[in-house]
Amino acid sequence: MSETLVKPSEASPLQRAVGGALRSREIAVFAVLVVLIVVATVKSNSFLFGGDGWRDLLVTPAILLVLAAGQTMVIVTRNVDLSVGSTLGLTAYLTGRLFVDQPSLPIVVVFLIGIAFGGLLGLVNGILVAGFRVPALVITLGTLYIYRGVFLEWAGSDRINPSDMPSGFLSLGTKQILTIPVLTIIALLVIAAVGYYLHTARGGREMYAIGSDPDAATLYGLAVTKRVVWAFVICGALAGLAGVFYAARYGTISSGAGRNLELEAVAAAVIGGVAIFGGSGTVWGAAIGAFLLVTIDRVLPILGIPDFWQRAVVGALIIGAIVLDRVLSARQERALIEARDR
Repeated sequence: MSETLVKPSEASPLQRAVGGALRSREIAVFAVLVVLIVVATVKSNSFLFGGDGWRDLLVTPAILLVLAAGQTMVIVTRNVDLSVGSTLGLTAYLTGRLFVDQPSLPIVVVFLIGIAFGGLLGLVNGILVAGFRVPALVITLGTLYIYRGVFLEWAGSDRINPSDMPSGFLSLGTKQILTIPVLTIIALLVIAAVGYYLHTARGGREMYAIGSDPDAATLYGLAVTKRVVWAFVICGALAGLAGVFYAARYGTISSGAGRNLELEAVAAAVIGGVAIFGGSGTVWGAAIGAFLLVTIDRVLPILGIPDFWQRAVVGALIIGAIVLDRVLSARQERALIEARDR
């Protein structure tokens, strides 16, 4: 006869919901984001209410939102993908070349080609990581430089200009529906789809199980290799979509496109509560982390903070998020041990 280690909560569903929300990492990060926006608006009214203030607040994080969603899927499996910035750059340049070389190509087809190309690069990462049991940090650091090298060789000193792309495609970078930029709407739909998959689909739940304890997941018979490969494929595909976003948003594409964005994608996920050691975290948190990172970059100059301290603030946020994650994990382990020993 088994014994119940932890007694069921006597709180009402409403009390549990409120308590859970107050303890939520996502709510805490969102509160910091709101405070930043309020402080920046008080300091400079144009930050939110200027001609393009509202639009810039929403559209600027769109690219990082998509990258953070893909990065979340990889991190929950206890891996990381450092090549997404290079994948984004390659896909953005591919998008421009397609419009230059095949001007009659429909915009939807260009989107699909960009996503498929990114997914192919992600598949290479997934096979090398899961198939050969090599640490993701090493593999994706290598492919970061390989993809970037291919990009530099392909693009050289060439540059894609807005005049090379159709106006209908470029308008996606500025077009709005009910004051919400189209790119932001697409990014939020991606976040919703990834979040739904991770929290309801069997494959998504297995990714969390793999990240929590890969050896136990293998012993239990989960398809660890398949799930990890798929995580990298989806991450690469979303980096490809972000590359198409980049082309539409900025119009000008040079060999520097996407540089260092891989670090921002990892930082957004970690700050948003995705455990760097895998097994926990939400894509919603990663999305809020992406909004926070991009907003910090815009707010700190308004507050007169020098560029060095802007980077230092981001670094402190990352360290603080990881330390907080370890503290909460240790507290949870102690609570479970105490409940077991009663």
